[in-house]
Amino acid sequence: MIGYIKGNLISAEDGVVILESNGVGYEIYCSASVYAKLKKEGGGEVYVYTAVREDGIFLYGFINKAEKKMFLNLISVSGVGPKMGIAVLSEMEVDELAVKIATEDVKGLSAVKGLGKKTAERIILELKEKIGSVGASAKATDFAPNPSEEDDAALTALLGLGFSKAECITALKQATALGATTVQQKIAYSLKNMR
Repeated sequence: MIGYIKGNLISAEDGVVILESNGVGYEIYCSASVYAKLKKEGGGEVYVYTAVREDGIFLYGFINKAEKKMFLNLISVSGVGPKMGIAVLSEMEVDELAVKIATEDVKGLSAVKGLGKKTAERIILELKEKIGSVGASAKATDFAPNPSEEDDAALTALLGLGFSKAECITALKQATALGATTVQQKIAYSLKNMR
């Protein structure tokens, strides 16, 4: 399995790039963030998910590990394939998506083109359950003496992205010290610290 590629940009069109690394050109379907970065810089690094299907092998590229983890969470949901996962991540940043899942924002999630209300509800239901089971052993009191609802929601969302309890607590302490107050700020600051 290919998990990471660093190379020069050969071509970029409609969200698909060809990156040349050691004489081999890899065709990669990208999220909007990595597509824009590679196009601007003429190449760079991509975290990759390799999908093997009967009609071929497909590579999907992400700007960082957090974005790849969120993609893996999305495609674990029944009815959400890699193309839909890329579409969701191209419409919103990982922190924004994590907040929508943590706060059960069906309307905000179903605003993604091609993502219906029922699929949005399924994403929230299945990922909230996954997040809840991961987050059951951690409380926001581990990093804040009097945790707010925002602290709890941010911790739950970060744990749901697959980060360890220790990573989340350290990052959330730093986010709070930097002045993050809303759930989105706490998640955004934390993800920057964990990249």
